[in-house]
Amino acid sequence: MGGPATTFDFNRLPVTPSDISAAATTIKDSVLATACNKSRTLSDICGCNIWLKFENLQFTSSFKERGALNRLQALSAEQRKCGVIAMSAGNHAQGVAYNARRLGIPAVIVMPIGTPMVKIENTRRLGAEVIVSGATLEEAGAFARSHGKANGLTLIHPYDDPLIIAGQGTVALEMLDAIPDLDTLVVPIGGGGLISGMAIAARARKPSMRMIGVQAELYPSMYNAVYSRDLPMRGDTLAEGIAVKAPGAITTEIIRHLVDDIVLVTEPQIERAVATLISIEKTVVEGAGAVGLAAVLAFPERFAGRNVGLVLTGGNIDTRLIASVLTRELAREGRLTQLSIDIVDRPGQLAAVSTLLAAAGANIIEVSHQRTFSDLPAKATLLELVIETRDQAHLDDVMAKLAAANFKARCV
Repeated sequence: MGGPATTFDFNRLPVTPSDISAAATTIKDSVLATACNKSRTLSDICGCNIWLKFENLQFTSSFKERGALNRLQALSAEQRKCGVIAMSAGNHAQGVAYNARRLGIPAVIVMPIGTPMVKIENTRRLGAEVIVSGATLEEAGAFARSHGKANGLTLIHPYDDPLIIAGQGTVALEMLDAIPDLDTLVVPIGGGGLISGMAIAARARKPSMRMIGVQAELYPSMYNAVYSRDLPMRGDTLAEGIAVKAPGAITTEIIRHLVDDIVLVTEPQIERAVATLISIEKTVVEGAGAVGLAAVLAFPERFAGRNVGLVLTGGNIDTRLIASVLTRELAREGRLTQLSIDIVDRPGQLAAVSTLLAAAGANIIEVSHQRTFSDLPAKATLLELVIETRDQAHLDDVMAKLAAANFKARCV
């Protein structure tokens, strides 16, 4: 992996710092230069100085507008007339659709099965024709290539394209313009377009910059490529925006030279980061956009005392999924708990439990009796409760009080 690029010859790479500067000029009047603000609370929690780059506040709620616009602006008049095609799990789709409509270019977007409906509907709303095809991004890509070739459409690749990479690299230019003292950038990796562009831009301006990539543990494709590993890729991840099985050839080359390390984060860690950003920063970030914070929360020793820049890459997440993430985080913190209590099936038992919980300061959210589907004696019943407590210590105290009153309670 890359070290300090003091003497690195950037001309060896498919994308150069001048390409990124040119992209910045190309997109400056059309793409928002988002805020890069310090989070005092997250800094205190993580033991380092943290700045957040709010790319989730772009018009399409993602940094992907940058690369898409830079690529579309380079099309010839004939290519614009014929139209473009792209494969995407959502954010690249919206970036291409939005800017294609602005430039009067017909656009077809191929999205894999399982793409969140919010991303599909937003892409259609932006004027693109959407085709849902393929179980994975790679399968969607294969369809996009064949369909595009058959219909004379120019492929706008989501990450493995020098113009796309250059456009994404403008994020780092803005971050260093705003906060010159940054010494570490923590960036999500799917196909690798964002971190490739940012690494070139940041290392050219500040050779000592530490570049850390983050992938979901379920999809460690770039990690495997760079470290010659063969970790499995499987399942549904909250970070579907970076669930890429085949990283780019161009991006892999750049990452090998300029990125210091790649770390993997688990699904609970990603969920915690999404919930933390909502509760502390009051900002909605999708799973892929929260993995940078997930890495810092999971491995604080790697970032202790540093000036860390995190890119909140996107905010396209279903409201139902947000609700689930927040509820699950409350359960992990011991603030929301499902209890099963064996009680005698006679009048007054529910009142006794309710009185005890009220005295202990717990709030009952849901209650139900299960008389039929249990292995308890006929004169007993299973009381199922969902209760709210302040934290894990409070929950432990409630459980102790139930036990002292001879109620057989257990957390489900």
